[in-house]
Formats: sequence, C-alpha cells, structure tokens
Amino acid sequence: MDWLNYHHLLYFWTVAKKGSITEACKELRLAQPTISGQLRSLEEQLGEKLFTRVGRRLELTEVGKLVYRYADEIFSLGRELTDFLKGKPQGRPARLIVGISDIMPKLVAYQILRPALNLGSAIHLVCYEDQPDRLLLSLSAHELDLVLTDAPAHPSVQGPVFSHLLGSSSLALFAAPALAAQYRKHFPARLDGAPFLMPMQNSMSRRTLGRWFDEHDIRPNVVGEFQDISLLNVFGQAGVGIFASPTVVEDQVRKYHQVALVGRLDTAKEEFYAISAERRIKHPAVAAISQSARQSLFTKEASL
Repeated sequence: MDWLNYHHLLYFWTVAKKGSITEACKELRLAQPTISGQLRSLEEQLGEKLFTRVGRRLELTEVGKLVYRYADEIFSLGRELTDFLKGKPQGRPARLIVGISDIMPKLVAYQILRPALNLGSAIHLVCYEDQPDRLLLSLSAHELDLVLTDAPAHPSVQGPVFSHLLGSSSLALFAAPALAAQYRKHFPARLDGAPFLMPMQNSMSRRTLGRWFDEHDIRPNVVGEFQDISLLNVFGQAGVGIFASPTVVEDQVRKYHQVALVGRLDTAKEEFYAISAERRIKHPAVAAISQSARQSLFTKEASL
C-alpha cells in the first residue's frame, strides 16, 4: 500500500496557501531548497504536476487544486482535533451524527432533534435512516453519536451501548377528512373492519396497536403494511386507510399531512429512546436533546 508523506503534503499546502515558496519558507522556517525538493518528491509520488509557473507566480494545476482541497480538509481537521483536546473553541461547527430508525415517526424525530439546532454553538447535523439493528452496529463502531428508536437496545447487541428513555406518548388515529368522519362516530367500536395502514409485524408500534385492538375486540382490515413510516403517512394522507401516530405531534400530523383525528388511544403507549455508546451523555447536543425531550416534549401530552 502506498502511504502519503504528510510532511510533503504540509509543505505543498503551505505553499499553495501562501502563494509562493518564499512566503512558505517564512511560515515553516525552512530553507527554499528544502521546500522545493519536498514539492518535487510529492509530485513524483503522485505522478502529477501540482504547480505551474506563471511569470514569478506559482499557480495550481487542476490536479493541484484537487490535492489542495483534500489537504485543506486534512489539516483543518487536525487543527480541530488539537483544539478539542486542549478545550479551545473550534471554528468549525461540531458534528452530530444521528441514526434514525426507519420505523420512527419523522415528525417525532424532528421534535427530539430540534433543541440541538438551537444551542449557542453551531451544530452540523448529519442524519442516517436504517433498520435499528444496523444503526446499533454503526453506533458500537463509533460511526454514530446517537440512535433514535422506539425500543431499547437488545442485550445481544455487540459492544457497549446504553439506552436512555426520552419519554412516552399515547397514540392517536388519523385519516383523510372524509374517511375520518366516517369512522369517528361510535369510536372505537366502529373501527372493527375499518381499513388500516400498519407498521411491519416486528415493530414495537405494531405490537402496541395489536394489544389495543385485542383489548377492544377490534379486527381491523389491514390494507397495507409499511417499513417506512413516512411512506405509510403518505398513503394515509391519500385516503387509503387509517393510521396511528403519537399524540405529542398530533397538531403537526394534522397540519403536515392534512388529515383529521379519528380518535385517541389513551391506553396505547409508545416509548422513544436515545441510544448512545456512553453511559453518561457528554456530547452537549445530545445532552440538550435528552433534557428537552424529558422536560418539554413528552410532557405536552398531559394538556391534550
């Protein structure tokens, strides 16, 4: 495997940034022949010319521009790392990399994550969506800072991961306005045989709904099952069937999907978890998310 000489890359980056070998010599406190020789070595290693001379000036070639972009990112990250370890303020926004379970309602995920964007310091939010087991593997490999899902991590997950309960919410049923009006009367008995859009069988929310249906002796007509809750909601908006969503985002569901309330399932509760690779949450954005969810988001339900 060919290894890049980062000393050579540093000399190239400094010359490109300063615009001349003379200025780079002052910055690096090195003699001109030393830097010129290192630049030639880097070009030989890469097999490409990085500079072209225009009069007395050095200009980057197209390949040189590409190499400079990579070098700038490499050394900027290096400065960020040393600043972080020294406790100094960082010029770049802190990254928060979150995995969101594909079964989790996206309006709930947004409400949970929103406090991270309102911190005094800038946050660069990166969101991935996948099945919970895959996200937890990425978390245990330290590729994610946080996983949002509707169930705690299973004990069989490899690597240390810790489940933090953010809160719980009862469920409500929604449908396109005409369909909602049809099934709102004589709720919940009227739901027997009603068309329903459901999460997949192995999901926590599907099991929660199933228990509620059993308690009320209701046999819904399941017209569709979905792994992606966002897609389920689109079908619900189109009037294909009735669907469930947490009451903590009831107003947002009505407005965003232009649907109406069919009824609330007060005894059907859904929990939401933040799963991290650390027992004690240290990331300031994750701490803000956890605190806001427990003290604000999941306390709104009491007023409904």
